[in-house]
Amino acid sequence: MSTQITASPRSAPFVAAPPCRRDGTVPESNTIARGKIAAVVAACSLIAWAYFTTLSDIVNRWMDDPQYSHGFLVPLFSIYWLWRKRGDFRAISRQPAWWGLGIVGLAVAMRLLGLFFYQPWLDSGSFLVLLAGIVAAIGGRPLLAWALPAILFLGFMLPLPYRFQSMLGGSLQQIATMWSTYALQTLGVPAIAEGNVIQLSETRVGVFEACSGLSMLVTFFAMAVAVVMLTGRNRIERVVVFLSAVPIAVLANVARITITGALYEANRNDLARIVFHDVAGLLMMPFGLGLLLLELHVLSRAVVSVEARRGSVGN
Repeated sequence: MSTQITASPRSAPFVAAPPCRRDGTVPESNTIARGKIAAVVAACSLIAWAYFTTLSDIVNRWMDDPQYSHGFLVPLFSIYWLWRKRGDFRAISRQPAWWGLGIVGLAVAMRLLGLFFYQPWLDSGSFLVLLAGIVAAIGGRPLLAWALPAILFLGFMLPLPYRFQSMLGGSLQQIATMWSTYALQTLGVPAIAEGNVIQLSETRVGVFEACSGLSMLVTFFAMAVAVVMLTGRNRIERVVVFLSAVPIAVLANVARITITGALYEANRNDLARIVFHDVAGLLMMPFGLGLLLLELHVLSRAVVSVEARRGSVGN
């Protein structure tokens, strides 16, 4: 009797599966993670080198022009927004997209046109387009959708086009002068508007372009957008809060000019100068923020009352 011996199949080598996170995704290897970090650092360094003069001019504008003193806070809020949405960043699938290079090319064209025609707003605006293009090239549409709110918010740190700034500043000058004159007359102060100057009994208060309220308007627009982004309201409430930045800025500036005029009329000239140039600049921000929060509270009560009324009608 012959005995047949069959060889057992060779066992495959044991390979340990990489650990999974709680959300089911597999973490990247250290080599891939380091490569991506190096790519991000290299991209940031290249952008800083290419836009060094532009960013330096923007920072100097923040320091010298009171209309853009809020610019220091804008990048900090954008960074905070990305950190706040870091959970969404881990969940999205990131795939490089070649069309992102087209957005980068658009940014380069914008900067060349800005330099050729001497339009600083094109040069500075190309910085935001470049950031969007790089983000899209690295992670595609999902990553761009995640980072786009923070990139767009950076627009509040950029100077407005000169023509738009002059046109808007002139309109705000007229509104601030007219409303402040009416407020002073309501308080019993003899005031007459002569152009952009308010004539009091013994003093003339000039509402110059720097005092038109343009700085408050840009600041309150940025504040309104930040509040909307953080509170997560519905679309109608977002539009209402965003548009309310205009009357809030005008109201804050009118209050500033009215208080100054009343102090001048009371022969408190030194105090009036301090209030107009120093104290008012510090108090207008919390004043505007308080009005925005009050508006959000009123909108919340209005929405709740409307929904309750609909529920009672349905029952």
